[in-house]
Amino acid sequence: MSTSRPTHPLGSSWLSRLTTLATLALLLLTLVISTGEMVHGQLLKVGEMVFNDPAHQVQYFLLRADPEKPACDPTVNVDREIARQAAAAASGATTSPKPDDLDDLLGAKTFDEAATRASLSATVQNCIERHALHNSLVAHITPQLKAFRALETSFFGLFQFGSDNRPLILLLLMGVTILATTVGYHHISLVAPRHPRDFKVQAWTMLAASSLSMWSAVRYYQISGDSGVPIEDPHIHFGWMLMFGSLMLVSAWQTLRPHRPDNSQQLGEGSWLNALKAVPLAGLMTLSSAHYFFSTDHPSGLAIYTNALMEFPNLPLQLALFIWGGMLFKQSRMVDVFMNLLRPWKLSPEALTYIILLAAAIPTAYTGGSGAFVMAAGAITYHEIRAVGGSSQYALAATAMSGSLGVVLRPSLLVVAIVAVNKEVTSDELFHWGLYVFFLTSTLFFVASQMRRERHTIEVAPARQALPAMLRQVPTLLPYIAVVAAVIAFYDGVLDASLNEITAPIIMPVMMIFIVVFDKLLLARGFGPKSEHLAFAMHREKGVRSSLGVATVETVEHLGGYMFLILLSQAAGGVIERSGIIHLAPDVFDSAWTAMTFMSISLVVLGMFMEPLGAIFLVSGTLAPLAYKSGIDPVHFWVMVLVAFELGYLMPPVALNQLLARQVVGDDLMAAADKEVASQSFYRRYERWILPCAVMTLGLVIVSFAPLAVTSVPELQAWFKGWMLPSQP
Repeated sequence: MSTSRPTHPLGSSWLSRLTTLATLALLLLTLVISTGEMVHGQLLKVGEMVFNDPAHQVQYFLLRADPEKPACDPTVNVDREIARQAAAAASGATTSPKPDDLDDLLGAKTFDEAATRASLSATVQNCIERHALHNSLVAHITPQLKAFRALETSFFGLFQFGSDNRPLILLLLMGVTILATTVGYHHISLVAPRHPRDFKVQAWTMLAASSLSMWSAVRYYQISGDSGVPIEDPHIHFGWMLMFGSLMLVSAWQTLRPHRPDNSQQLGEGSWLNALKAVPLAGLMTLSSAHYFFSTDHPSGLAIYTNALMEFPNLPLQLALFIWGGMLFKQSRMVDVFMNLLRPWKLSPEALTYIILLAAAIPTAYTGGSGAFVMAAGAITYHEIRAVGGSSQYALAATAMSGSLGVVLRPSLLVVAIVAVNKEVTSDELFHWGLYVFFLTSTLFFVASQMRRERHTIEVAPARQALPAMLRQVPTLLPYIAVVAAVIAFYDGVLDASLNEITAPIIMPVMMIFIVVFDKLLLARGFGPKSEHLAFAMHREKGVRSSLGVATVETVEHLGGYMFLILLSQAAGGVIERSGIIHLAPDVFDSAWTAMTFMSISLVVLGMFMEPLGAIFLVSGTLAPLAYKSGIDPVHFWVMVLVAFELGYLMPPVALNQLLARQVVGDDLMAAADKEVASQSFYRRYERWILPCAVMTLGLVIVSFAPLAVTSVPELQAWFKGWMLPSQP
C-alpha cells in the first residue's frame, strides 16, 4: 500500500470502518450465495436419496411443499352418473326447439353410453390415484422431512435471492468502494497526487465526471419511463443515481475543502501542468465519453453503456473476490514457504524471476485478468525479487509483467468469454495454442533478462548442497498443502464442485481465509516458516481478525479505482462503437499479412484504453468478421488478440499494468527506484517500461506472423498439423 497516499478529513476512522465492513459484508454475501447454490444442489441429491419412495411413486420434489388435497370426488358412482346423463340427454331431445343450421351441419347429437362410461371411468380412476398419492405424500411428511425441507428451501431462497439481486450487489459494491476511493484520493492515474494542486485537479475532475454521470443516469431513467414500457429494474436506476449523487457530494466537499498533505510546505503547491497527470483515468474517460454523447444529442448514452455492466455482473464480482483473496494471501506466510524452497539453490534474480513468473501464470489463468493479479500479488513479486538482489527497475518490470503471461492458459475467463460470443473457435483450440504462447513469452522474458546481465550464465548452487537444504524446508510446506487439499476435497467431494473457471472465484477466497486462520494459529505457537530472509518484508498482522481487516482495507483501496476504470471502459467502448472508427477500415483486405498488421496495431491501441471483457465484445462484432474475410484463421486471430491486449496494458502513456504495479508497490518505493538509476544509462533508467514492452512486442510479432509464414510453406504446414494441433475427440 502506498505510504504517500493521503487521508482526507472525510476519510476518518469511522468512515473507513464503515466502508470496510460494508465491503466485507458484500464479499461474504457473494461467497455465501455462491456456496449456497452448491449446497442446495447437494441437498436436493440428499433429499432424493433419503426421502424418495419408488414403491409408492413418491419423489422428494413432491414433498418440498405440503401437498394440496385434490378437489375431485373419488366416490362417484359411474352407473348412476351415466343414468343421470342419459336421462338429461333424452329430456333435452324431446323438449329442445327446432335445431338451427349449425346443428344440421354437425348432425344430430346422440348420447354415446360407451364413450361416456369410458371417460367417466378414466376420470374417477385418475381422481382415486390423485387422492392415493396425496394420502401417501401426507404419510411421508415426517418431522425429519420437515426439518430437512426447511434447511433445503432456506438454501434455495438464498440462491434465488442471489440470482435475482446480483446486479444490485455489484452496484452496492461498486458504490461503496468507488466512494471510499474518491474520499481517499486513491483513483488510478498516471501519477499519484502529492501536491495541493494535484488534489484540487483530481477533486474538480471527479466533480465534473460524477455530475455528468448523474445527469446521464437521470435522463436514462426519464427516457425509460417515457417509453411506455414498464421499467424492469427501477431500483438499479435509483442505485446509479445514489452512487453518482454521493460522488458529487464528496467531490463538492473536496473542492470546497481542498486537501493539503502534511508535507505540503516542503513539496510546495506543485504545477498545474504536472497536476494534470493526477487526473483519474476513469474520470478522463467519463469526460471524453460524455462530450461525445452530449454533442450527438444522446445524453443518456453514458448511463446506457455503463449500465451494460449489469448484464454480466458475475465477472466483476469474481474479480473482486480474487483481489480480496490476493490481499488475504499477502497476510499469510505461504510465499515464505515457497521462497524457502528456492533459496538454497542461490538462483540469480533473473532465474528466480523466471520461476516466479511461471508460478504466477496459474492464478492469472484463474482470474482471467492481468490487472487483477497485479493488484492481488504484485507487491509479493516485487519484494521477493528485491530480496534476492534484483534491481528496483527490474523488479518493477517483472511485477508489471507477472499478470500478462497466464491469460492464455486454462481456465482463463477471457478465453471462456471469447468462446461464448464466437462460435468459430472452441476453448480447447485456444487453450492448446495458448500453452505455446505462454512458453514463448515467458522464455522470451527470461532470455531478455539474461541479456541484461554482464554475465549471461545461469547461476545455481550445486545440487549436493542445495537439494538437502531444500528438502529440510518441505515439512513447513506440508501443512499448507494439507489445508489447500482439504478445501478442494470438501468442495469436490461434498459439494460436487471441482476447481475450475466457474468455481475458482468462490473456492480461492475460502481457501485463503482458511490459510490465514491456519497460518496465524501456527504463528501464535511459534511454528511455521521464518521470514528473516525478506529484506523488504511486507507488513503482516499477527491475529486472524486484524489480518482479515487489513486485507479488506487494501481490497477497498485497490478495488474502487479498478471498478471505476472497468465501469467507464464500457462507455469508452460505446464511443468507439457508435462513432464508427472501426468501420474506416476496408471491408476486406487483399492480403492476410496486411490485415494482420492492421489488426495487431489496432488491438494494441484498443488494449491501452479498454478493459478486456468490454473489448472482446467490441472486437467480436467489428474486427473479427473482417479478419475472417481477409483470410485469417479464427483461432489464430483470437490468440493474437489476447497477446495484443496484454501488450496494450504495458504500453505508455496509460500502461495499466504499470500503474497498478505502482499502486501496490507504493509511490515512495517507486520514487526511490527512479532515484536509484537517475545517473545510469537510458535503458537502466526506463527498464521497467522497456523490458516488458520489448518482450511482449516480439511475442506479438511472432504470434501474429509466424503462423502466416508457416501456411505459405507446405512442408512446414504439414509438420505443424502433424504434432502441434490438438487431437480431435
